[in-house]
Amino acid sequence: MLTKVFAAALLGIDATLITIEVNSQKGCDFNMVGLPDSAVRESRQRVTTAFRVLNLKVPSSDILINMAPADIRKEGSAYDLPLAIGILAASELLPSDQIGNYLLMGELSLDGTLMPIRGALPIAIKARELGFKGMIVPQQNARESAVVNNLIVYGAENLKQVVDFFMGEKSIEPTIVNTREEFFSHQLEFESDFADVKGQEHVKRAMEIAAAGSHNLLLIGSPGSGKSMLAKRLPSILPPLSLAESLETTKIHSVAGKLGKESGLIYHRPFRNPHHTISNVAMTGGGSFPQPGEISLAHNGILFLDELPEFRRDVLEVLRQPLEDRRISISRVRSNVEYPASFMFVTAMNPCPCGYYNHPTHPCVCSPGQVQKYLSRISGPLMDRIDLQIEVAPVPFDELSSKRTGEPSQVIRERVIKARKIQEERYRHTPGIHCNAQMTPKLLQLYAHLDDEGLALLRSAMLRLNLSARAYDRILKVSRTIADLEGSAEIRPYHISEAISYRNLDREDWAG
Repeated sequence: MLTKVFAAALLGIDATLITIEVNSQKGCDFNMVGLPDSAVRESRQRVTTAFRVLNLKVPSSDILINMAPADIRKEGSAYDLPLAIGILAASELLPSDQIGNYLLMGELSLDGTLMPIRGALPIAIKARELGFKGMIVPQQNARESAVVNNLIVYGAENLKQVVDFFMGEKSIEPTIVNTREEFFSHQLEFESDFADVKGQEHVKRAMEIAAAGSHNLLLIGSPGSGKSMLAKRLPSILPPLSLAESLETTKIHSVAGKLGKESGLIYHRPFRNPHHTISNVAMTGGGSFPQPGEISLAHNGILFLDELPEFRRDVLEVLRQPLEDRRISISRVRSNVEYPASFMFVTAMNPCPCGYYNHPTHPCVCSPGQVQKYLSRISGPLMDRIDLQIEVAPVPFDELSSKRTGEPSQVIRERVIKARKIQEERYRHTPGIHCNAQMTPKLLQLYAHLDDEGLALLRSAMLRLNLSARAYDRILKVSRTIADLEGSAEIRPYHISEAISYRNLDREDWAG
């Protein structure tokens, strides 16, 4: 008997339908075709052992399994459940009239327990797109899948439950998630707040500008000055994720297997903080079977690199192209996938090897050559892509011991959201552009006009600081954001002046 069961494979952050054709006839052979990898081939042992443990009859006929399309490589153990159901149905041990209405995915342990899989959310989206009545997944993936509306999702704990479901003996309670209610109820919950920050008003102002325009930011200062602490509070002033952004972000984390058990949508913008020993493949994504890297996991959020000069040079250089294109293409012999990588690049570093260059009280023991060598670990092209370079000074004792609280994140966030709405309205007819940091040269000409005084000021800064053309564009973008925060339609000279002041490392007197 020939039976068809439906599953899915992941290609990038999207899923594609896999039709599993199982044919059973007289004989005792077992064959699997359609480019299955070793993990898929090993499913035979897991499936037959689960049959025996659950007292299900093990078919003794000749089994041929074809996984179509045959030109797509099938990877991983998530095909165990559809293969098991297909074998039972083809051997006439299970009615097959309802099987084609459902998309099945799940890994089997030897006792028949269903184990969680990667990519349940994009698979659920594909199931709804193709018009399936429902989807059966492991219980741990049920909430993740159930955020997709108009699709019945059943979370099963073991193979026996799924068999009883198709036999009509026992039903499985569908998992229901009120996506919108759950999403909007968690958006304003943050562990850290800018109200806890003592002093550092100029740094908080720079971070507000960075959040308002989604600009890249570098914090440079001595150890203990608060660089990491400030960076970790940045998500609390960013605009909330839209439902579409949340869905896209959750898809990426689902494909990478980074969602926790019983997780639904991601409510807050991601904040990724990889260690400086990370490899370039872990940063960009890839591997034998390509998966998203840190820059894609930070999509719609923040990629924070602490102690920037300690990262390997090749790891930092691979960031240059994604910072411009906001996408990353992973090319391998067997596949070519593209992941989104639109993130705010935020980084922190010490000014020198000992960490105390320009410190007001602690003497620096580094020579000018050592300071220059330390800073040169960051290439000029990468530094050009950082819009705001801010020096973070130690907080004086009087401010540190003060009981006065700072401006809360919610107040700052409201100003940021107001500025973002101005930008969304400005770029509403330009696909793919949502904020000032994404402006193309053509858009700069349209929306970053300077008067004669502002142009003269910028010309003077370009000549004095020997800035590149990319730095010129960055200053204009930051100026546009400063004007938006003020609600000004025009860029004024003092907006340009403030934007130039945020390029501390371009100063002639920096590092001697």
